[in-house]
Amino acid sequence: MKNNNSCCCGSNCCSTSTNNDFNKKNIVIDFLYLDVTVCNRCQGTDNSLDEAISEISKVLEATGVHVTVNKINVVDPELARKYKFKTSPTIRINGNDIQTNFRESLCESCGDLCGDDIDCRVWVYEGEEYTQPPKAMIIEAILKEVYGGGSTKQEEHDYIMPENLMKFYNAKKIKDSK
Repeated sequence: MKNNNSCCCGSNCCSTSTNNDFNKKNIVIDFLYLDVTVCNRCQGTDNSLDEAISEISKVLEATGVHVTVNKINVVDPELARKYKFKTSPTIRINGNDIQTNFRESLCESCGDLCGDDIDCRVWVYEGEEYTQPPKAMIIEAILKEVYGGGSTKQEEHDYIMPENLMKFYNAKKIKDSK
């Protein structure tokens, strides 16, 4: 008598040799930023993320992890609301910011972009502050997500756009209209 409760029902079921996608773990990395053409912090974060992905991609591939990277230019308040954008630049893995308690400081390049004083993220890693995340910080966050049992979903609150971002979008709109 055949057991109908069994997982395997044929040569293609549960076999890693014939159905590699079945056992793959997927992670989604979102890089949200204000501007990578002018902002030094966004450019540096973009470069650090690319280097981190490049360094660990072979390990992730060999262990069946599929990585999707979305680079999202949060150009207006509507997108900021859609993505619940709190500070620039931001890296999220499976929806979770890699550094929830962030700091900000004056970003001259974003100030030049919009014509006002704007603060951008400062990354804190191993007790030191950086204007771009160290590659090791990104790699550690990815590995923790993949091999540390996955992260718990960060608590969601109603989104209120930070004053700093409202200031950026308003100043940029005025500057662009001139």
